[in-house]
Amino acid sequence: MLNRVTLIGRLGKDPEVRRLETGAVVAKFTLATSESYKDKDGNKVDTTEWHNVVVWRSLAEIAEKFLKKGMLVYVEGKLTYREYTDKDNVKKYFTEIVASDFRMLERKEGGGGSFPGAGDEPAYSNKGGSGGTSVPEPAGVMGDVGDSPADDLPF
Repeated sequence: MLNRVTLIGRLGKDPEVRRLETGAVVAKFTLATSESYKDKDGNKVDTTEWHNVVVWRSLAEIAEKFLKKGMLVYVEGKLTYREYTDKDNVKKYFTEIVASDFRMLERKEGGGGSFPGAGDEPAYSNKGGSGGTSVPEPAGVMGDVGDSPADDLPF
């Protein structure tokens, strides 16, 4: 079986980073993907889908340092679903992509820092092997967050 998601889109906001009591680092951001098509009358229709993306540990620290709102990014990971009960005792469902890799597809605006140029930047990955910066695979990461919704998190 396979649970794999690959997206190319623009960041809707700078990553929001949180450091947990366990020492783990988690970053969350939204990614917008768009497509265009012509409707039955020949009119161009643009649609945008928003995706919630989560990265963990060293990958989260890299995201915090380099990713900025509006940047074009390639993201690969797995689709996850969570459910929780809000403070009014209503069951809610939440879908997100837990990213294992990302690649920045353009330069960071402003030219500051030591960001690699487009085309020669490394891919950042939670997987071992060549072609990326290896970081440990998150173990039990969903348990680190608890059952609270993303909207209830303090970041």
